[in-house]
Amino acid sequence: MNDRIAKFAIGQVVKHRVYPFRGVIFDVDPEFANTEEYWQSIPAAIRPHKDQPFYHLLAENEQNAYVAYVSEQNLLPDETGEPVGHPQTGLIFEDFQPGQYKLRPRITH
Repeated sequence: MNDRIAKFAIGQVVKHRVYPFRGVIFDVDPEFANTEEYWQSIPAAIRPHKDQPFYHLLAENEQNAYVAYVSEQNLLPDETGEPVGHPQTGLIFEDFQPGQYKLRPRITH
């Protein structure tokens, strides 16, 4: 069993190490939990190992907002202190302090 602790936290703003996008983390998988087809679609030169945390991001680049699934090795902290412009941030998060969002309280039964 992989007992590795995730380096990044939900609500943290990060950027991709290779590609020009940034985003806010809204979920973490302790290891790769997507399809084999998705994993094979990652260019071999930067294809990560599956046995590390993978992060779900509300991501943005200069043209689009989208959801990204990124390995820990391909993320860096975003040092801009700026919020992410993804239109769904308000659905998941309620407050922003430089570099970090605060999750909205969840209502459960």
